[in-house]
Amino acid sequence: MALDAAYTTPDPSLPELLAERPMLRMDPSAGLLMEEVPLARIAAAVGTPTWVYSATTLRSRARALLGALKDAALPAEVHFAVKSNPNLAILSLLAAEGCGADVVSEGELRLARAAGIPGHHIVFSGVGKTEREMRLAIAEDIHQINLESAEEAVMLSALAESLGRRMRVALRVNPDVDAGTHEKITTGKAENKFGVAIEEAPELYARLCRMPGLEVMGLAVHIGSQITGGVRPYVAAYRRLGELVSALRAQGLPVPRVDCGGGLGIAYRDEQPASPAALAGAIHEGLGNLGLQLMIEPGRWLVGPAGMLLSQVVIEKQAPGRRFVILDAAMNDLARPAMYGAWHGILPVSPAAYRAPASPADVVGPVCESSDTFAVARPLPALPPGELVGILDAGAYGASMSSTYNSRPLAAEVLVEGSQWAVIRERQGFEALLAGQRRPDWLAPA
Repeated sequence: MALDAAYTTPDPSLPELLAERPMLRMDPSAGLLMEEVPLARIAAAVGTPTWVYSATTLRSRARALLGALKDAALPAEVHFAVKSNPNLAILSLLAAEGCGADVVSEGELRLARAAGIPGHHIVFSGVGKTEREMRLAIAEDIHQINLESAEEAVMLSALAESLGRRMRVALRVNPDVDAGTHEKITTGKAENKFGVAIEEAPELYARLCRMPGLEVMGLAVHIGSQITGGVRPYVAAYRRLGELVSALRAQGLPVPRVDCGGGLGIAYRDEQPASPAALAGAIHEGLGNLGLQLMIEPGRWLVGPAGMLLSQVVIEKQAPGRRFVILDAAMNDLARPAMYGAWHGILPVSPAAYRAPASPADVVGPVCESSDTFAVARPLPALPPGELVGILDAGAYGASMSSTYNSRPLAAEVLVEGSQWAVIRERQGFEALLAGQRRPDWLAPA
């Protein structure tokens, strides 16, 4: 999908973008604030590009989600999808709000434990768990492993038995439900690599219950990410799962738990995602009367709106019929526009720029790829060198997908709460780009 090509309505104005993001405010003299901290102050102290997160937003969204589950009388635990933002401070903050962790690698499991999340509040998902990762999950006595295939079940069974342990597991089912999201982030259709076909689940589930080393706890499902077409896909998936639970129990098989997955979308532009209350209602409709222990795995919904990428203009470049605003942030920092054609709002930090007339501009980075583009023909004021901009709603799949492409060091990360702020990840130094590299003895220095 070409960048911005999916939209036919006019882009939101700068005041409209600002009004929809309560953690941001334009001060007449200090410029754009996150909570009570001027972003220009952070840029002056830390440099750019820098990720900036609102702690208050993280807390309020976690409480809203947990509250919606409680209001719906659902016995559900929340396990934050660590892949969306694996920063230690953010994991610690969400853990303090009552969230566990959904992990997909050894690194994420170790980060969750370092953040103080106990093993019994961690779920391990993912289609390609290694033996080393399974050993660690068993050693940490985590809540459960979500099995994706018969082959993975055989591997884990043999390993757990050899260690004299029984590992709690759930079988991930692919319900063949189209969540109506981007093709690269859909996970619940028949052609996707995730889980086992729902038609094959009863036979495999019965096999799992007979395997040594496994304690079968139930089922898991996850149908995609950034789901914004209402709750209909969730309702369809949870109904199918509820029917499967009843069928398995009719065979005398225990099914005490269901992991309902995540995927609840956010409004980057003018999307209309479902609310936590609507998601809770969909879960209740399909699974709420089966006496199940329930779990959900939110990521983007919790952290996406809480973060931005703060960047500085390098230069404005005029071309025939085009105006390019070139930033010091690039696709190696925020990959979503290049990878998915994703739309992110962009706000100037200066109050003068915020009030100035706008004209179409292509906002791009300095990486040597044409796809290093954040926006096309976006209405923005003149942004001469040195002006600061904030790329909005970048708290999820922003820093976590960053790379050092073009030998660009990873950006710093900052957490804001009220009038205080702190660096929660130092900017990577250039010496770190060379760390670990070696020149063989047979190569003479240049």
